[in-house]
Amino acid sequence: MAADLGELLVPYMPTIRVPRAGDRVFKSECAFSYDSPESEGGLYVCMNTFLGFGREHVERHYRKTGQSVYMLLKRHVKEKATGAAGGAISRRRNGRVFLDLELNRDFNGDEYECEDEAKLVIFPDHFEIPLPNIEELPALVTIACDAALNAASAYKKQESDSWDEEIQVSKHARSLRQQDNGVRIPPSGWKCQKCEMRENLWLNLTDGAVLCGKWFFDGAGGNGHALDHYKDTNFPLAVKLDNITADGADIYSFDEEEAVLDPHISEHLQHFGIDMLQMQQNGTENGHLNTESVRPRVSEWEVIQESGMKLKEVYGSGFTGIKNLGNSCYLGTTMQVLFSIPEFQRAYVGNLQRIYDYSPLDPTTDFSTQMAKLGHGLLSGLYSKPPMKSELIEQVMREEYKHQSKGISPKMFKAMVSKGHPEFSSNRQQDAHEFFLHLINLVERNSAGSENPSDVFRYLVEERVQCCQTQKVCYNQKVDYLMQLPAPMEAASNREELIAYEAKRREAEENMRAPPEPVRARIPFTACLQAFTEPENVPDFWSSALQAKSAGVKTSRFASFPEYLVVQIKKFTFGVDWVPKKLDLSIDVPDFLDLSRLRGTGLQAGEEELPDLTPPIVLPEDTRGKDHFQASNKNNSVVLSPDIDESAAMQLAEMGFPLEACRKAVYYTGNMGPEMAFNWIIAHMEEPDFAEPLALPSFMEPGPSMASLGLAATPLDNQPPEESIAILTSMGFPRRHTVQALKATNNNLERALDWIFTHPEREEEASDDLLDMSDIMEPNDNTFSNANTNSHSTLSPDQDASGPRIKDGPGRYELFAFISHMGASTMSGRYVCHIKKEGRWVIFNDHKVCLSERPPKDLGYIYFYRRLSSC
Repeated sequence: MAADLGELLVPYMPTIRVPRAGDRVFKSECAFSYDSPESEGGLYVCMNTFLGFGREHVERHYRKTGQSVYMLLKRHVKEKATGAAGGAISRRRNGRVFLDLELNRDFNGDEYECEDEAKLVIFPDHFEIPLPNIEELPALVTIACDAALNAASAYKKQESDSWDEEIQVSKHARSLRQQDNGVRIPPSGWKCQKCEMRENLWLNLTDGAVLCGKWFFDGAGGNGHALDHYKDTNFPLAVKLDNITADGADIYSFDEEEAVLDPHISEHLQHFGIDMLQMQQNGTENGHLNTESVRPRVSEWEVIQESGMKLKEVYGSGFTGIKNLGNSCYLGTTMQVLFSIPEFQRAYVGNLQRIYDYSPLDPTTDFSTQMAKLGHGLLSGLYSKPPMKSELIEQVMREEYKHQSKGISPKMFKAMVSKGHPEFSSNRQQDAHEFFLHLINLVERNSAGSENPSDVFRYLVEERVQCCQTQKVCYNQKVDYLMQLPAPMEAASNREELIAYEAKRREAEENMRAPPEPVRARIPFTACLQAFTEPENVPDFWSSALQAKSAGVKTSRFASFPEYLVVQIKKFTFGVDWVPKKLDLSIDVPDFLDLSRLRGTGLQAGEEELPDLTPPIVLPEDTRGKDHFQASNKNNSVVLSPDIDESAAMQLAEMGFPLEACRKAVYYTGNMGPEMAFNWIIAHMEEPDFAEPLALPSFMEPGPSMASLGLAATPLDNQPPEESIAILTSMGFPRRHTVQALKATNNNLERALDWIFTHPEREEEASDDLLDMSDIMEPNDNTFSNANTNSHSTLSPDQDASGPRIKDGPGRYELFAFISHMGASTMSGRYVCHIKKEGRWVIFNDHKVCLSERPPKDLGYIYFYRRLSSC
C-alpha cells in the first residue's frame, strides 16, 4: 500500500510545498465563504498556496489553478459525557491535530470537546488519504502536512499582523528628543500650518508642528504636508490629533513607514500641553472626578441596546449577525447597513459568480471578492439558522441560549479593508463615520469599469460665498457623500432644566456631594437643520473684487439630492482640558424628511458675481514641484534639473536594468517608488533611447518676473504644468485624460494618478469640458476664493453638474436605518445599529439579531434615509 500511495503522489510532488516562515495557512475559513472545519463539508487547504476553500468552492480553485492536492480538515464538536455526579468525564480527544483553531460556535468549553480529523484529497477523483500516515507517504508529503497542521492559523496570524501585533513599538519612541519651543496645542481649532486643511491633522511629536496628512481614499483630505515636514526635518513621529483618548492614540512613523506604538506617548503629549492622565481621570472609567459623565452613559447603554426587554431573535436571510473581533463594532454596524441597500446587494452578491470566477489567485486580498463574500454571508441565511426544536427545549431547561449559528466573523475582511491605514489597522475602537467614508472610497477605487454602488450616496453641495465688503458673491459646487448636522445646545427645548442641573452639579462638586440626576438635552431636529443653513464666517476668503483677502460669509445648500441620504449628528468635541466629550442629547429625528427647501438656487436676481479671476500665485514653502525639479536661471531660460530618488533607481539597477533607464523611470513616475518605476521600465524598454541619459527641456523665460510668478507651478490659465503632464503620459495615459486628472486634483501628481485609475476614460468623455469629479470635499476647509482652481473638489464652471454619477431627484426621504454609539468618545464604547426590514425595526448588536421593541431613534449618531419613490 505504501508503494501504491507513493506512486499515486509522484505526479503531484512538484505542486506540494512545505509552508515557509512567511506563508499564511488559511485553515480556519474559506476564502470565498464562511465555511470552516466545523462546516458539514469541512475545509480544503491547498497544499501549494495554503488557501482554504469550502466544499462549494474548492472545485473552482482546482479548475483555475490545476492544483490537485488538498488537505481536508474537519472538526467534530461533541458534548462531554457526564458521570453519576453530573460532572463531565474527561477523555482523550482523538485526532486533535490542528490545535490552534478556536471553536466558531458559542459552546462552553467545559461542556463540549472537539475531535479533529485530517485527510489528503486528490482531485478530480476525490481520492482520500487519512492523516497521519507517516509510513505510507513520501517524506516530503509528510513534512508538508505536519508543517501545515502545526502552523498558526492564518486568521490568528492575520489578525495579529493586521490590527494588533504588527503595530510595534517605534525605534524612535524611547530616544525621541522634543524641542523646547514653547508650543502648546489647544483642544480644538486646529488647522494645517502650511495650508488651510482642518481635518486629517497630525501633530509632530518633535517640534509640535500641526500638518495635514496624506490623501487617503477614506474621505480624509490632505496635501501631505506632514510627510513633507519629515523630509525637511527628519522628525519621525506624528500623532493624529482628533484620535487622542485616555486609552491611547494613533501614531505614525514616517521613517518606518507604518503605524507604531509609543510607550511614552503620555509624556510626549504632555510636552505640548495635552494631559492624557487628566483625560483618564476625567474619563468614564473613574467615577471620582467626572461622575456626571458616568450616569447618563449607563442610561444610554441600556436604552440603545434595549436592555431589560425580552427581544425575539430572528434568523435567515438578512438577519445574520457579525461577531465583534474586539473593538470592531464600528465596522460591523456600517457593513450591516450598507448590505441592506439593494444597490450594494446587486453590485456584489448579485454578481457573486462573476466576481468569484475572475478573482485573483489570492482572493483573500481582493476587495470585490471579500465584499461579495461578506454580502453573501449576511444575505444567504446560511450562517443564521434557528436552533432545532430539541435544542430549544434543552436551552430552556438550562436557561441558556446556545445555537448552531451566531453570525459571521469578518477577520479576513477587516484585514483587507484596513491594510496600510494608520487608524483602522489598529485594534482600537474607531469612528463609524470615518470608516463609512473609508469604505465608500475603497468602493470608488475598485469599481472602475463596473457598477459603482456608492453613487447612491453621491450628491453636490452648492456653496455660496459673499464678500462682506463688496457684497458680491461666488457659487461653487462640491461633491459629498454625507450631511453633517450641528447639534445646537442653545436650542434645547428644556434649556431651563439644563441650566438648573448645571448649577446643582457645580454646587455638588464644590461641596463634594453626589451629583444630581443628569438631564439630557432635548433638541428639535428643525433646530439642527436651521444650524446647518446658518451663514458661516470665512475669515481667509480671497475676494477677486478687492484683489485681497477679506471677510466672507458662506452658506451651503443641496445642488442635487442623493438617492440615499446619510446624516451624521455632530455629538463629539473636546473640552478645554483636552478631555473628549460626547454631548448628552436627544434629537427628535423624523421618520420622514423633506429637504426640498434646502435646494440651492444659484445666482439670484440682484446678486452681482465676483470677477472670475485667479488669486496671485504664491509658491508655498514645500511645493510638490520641488520633489521632482530644481529650477535654475541661465541665459533667460528655466532649466529643470530632476530631484531623483537614487535609492529607488539603484534597486532597479540591481535587477539588471541600465542605471540611466532606472533614473528616467523614477523621474517619469514622480518618485513614487520602485514598483511604479518598474512598470514604466517594462513599458518603455523597447524604445531606442531607453538607456540614454535623462534630458530635460528648457523653457524660454521672457523676463525675470516669470519665475517669481511661479508659472511653472500653476499657470494662470489653469493648464496643468507640462512636466506633470509628461510624467503621466510617459506612463501610457492619454494626454486628455491626464489633463482632466490634474485639473480635478489641483495638479497633485499622486492624487491625479489615483483619479485616473478610478476614472477610466469613457466614450462620452470625448470633450475636455466634461470632467467626472471623484474627490470628496473637505468640509472644514475655510480657505475659499471665487476662483475654481483653489480646491481639488470644486467643479469647473463648464461642467455638466448633474453628471452621469449624480442621481438627482426629489428631496423627500424615509428613515430606514441608524447607527448608535454608546460611550464618551468615538475611540471607545460600542456601536449598534437598527435597520427597518419588512416593516419592522431590527436591532443588530454584534452577533445578536432581534426584533426591536423600542428603537431609540432620538439617540442615534448616523442616520440613513432612502428617497421616497412616490413624491
